[in-house]
Amino acid sequence: MFDVFPAVVRIFIVFSLVLAAIRFRWSLGSAFLGGAVVLGLIFHLPPVAILAAAFKALIDPKTLSLTVVVSLILVLSQSLEVSGQMARLLERFQGLLARQRLNIVIFPALIGLLPMPGGAIFSAPMVRTIGAHANLTGTQMSFINYWFRHLWEYWWPLYPGVLLTTNLAAIDLWTFVGALFPMSLVAAAAGYRPLRRMMPARPSGPEATAPERPRLRPFIRELTPVLIAIVPGIALGSLLEAVLTGPAATVSKELGLIVALCIAIGWVWHTNRLSAARRRDIVRRREMLAMIYMVTAILVFKGVLLDSRAVNAVSAELMGWRVPLAAIAVVLPLIVGLVVGITIAFVGSAFPILISLIAAYGATDQTLAYLMLAMTGGFVGVLLSPLHLCLVLSNQYFKADPVAVYRHLWQPCLVLILAAAGYFFLLV
Repeated sequence: MFDVFPAVVRIFIVFSLVLAAIRFRWSLGSAFLGGAVVLGLIFHLPPVAILAAAFKALIDPKTLSLTVVVSLILVLSQSLEVSGQMARLLERFQGLLARQRLNIVIFPALIGLLPMPGGAIFSAPMVRTIGAHANLTGTQMSFINYWFRHLWEYWWPLYPGVLLTTNLAAIDLWTFVGALFPMSLVAAAAGYRPLRRMMPARPSGPEATAPERPRLRPFIRELTPVLIAIVPGIALGSLLEAVLTGPAATVSKELGLIVALCIAIGWVWHTNRLSAARRRDIVRRREMLAMIYMVTAILVFKGVLLDSRAVNAVSAELMGWRVPLAAIAVVLPLIVGLVVGITIAFVGSAFPILISLIAAYGATDQTLAYLMLAMTGGFVGVLLSPLHLCLVLSNQYFKADPVAVYRHLWQPCLVLILAAAGYFFLLV
């Protein structure tokens, strides 16, 4: 019945059904699993073949290692929150910097180092305290809290979207990190420009009369688990890559992160003296199971997408229509990100198609440039999405008018897109 439609239209139907399921409050995992079944049937993949594709995706070493990494990241985030160490981290930072502009952006940026759903709510009290001294409005504080909470998601290796991207594209994690890092600098600069108009250069109120700055060591001590997760994780991953052979070599970077994350979690549990019961509660949290389900479902969707040959059909049609690849790289992830409001969703659904198109267009040597363009476009969609939990919570906390917050958001988002376009031409 669907054969009368081009492959692009059939893929669009599948995406629409997935997005509709999400809007009807299906979990992301269930929406993508349902989408995988519909996708296979529309492209004439027999039910047995759909199950085979799903099983192959589930037992793939990359799938297993990525699932473990994401789970451990969530355990680390929850451990820091439950133990009170995240609150202490922010408390120890207060007063380290004399300039209130930097103080107000560092709080949400620190929270942004850990991929916590709705994490903007954790930095909101600190932003409000500093913002009150500068006579900022609720709308301005909500923008600052939201924007600077999301500086790192383009490249920070603890974010599942970054790990999934490198998995799908079979690209080196640290090569991707190095290439995408400049987008965080652009995001910081784009957000700092309106901040300069909102806040005076000199601090006022209690901050201006603070007798002395606190010591740096207590802050570093509270930050230790994050440093353990990243620095040894990078070093060990590189070492394992040089030593391991065979299937284990394909997941060497993930193995390095797994070991480092386990050490970081153990550090938090030990130094905060968390009881066995509290540790079990952290590991058994429903949110972690939901994230594991979502990651595996997205990878199953990707497996069915490839086995059904849908990606090949879409690639051939878009090439025949001569649609510019750069335009696809920006628009497709942006639309999905805008509708869903979650990075890993636009990566899992749009990137398999984009990666196939890159190969079909003969641009595999420019894969990194197109991924940078797609990651930025998709994340701009996420930032502007009304479904983004951080935006909803931040607006609620500061009692901000969402429309007024969007007036602050659109210009930095436009700067990101334009900067990504310019950077793209430098990379290619």
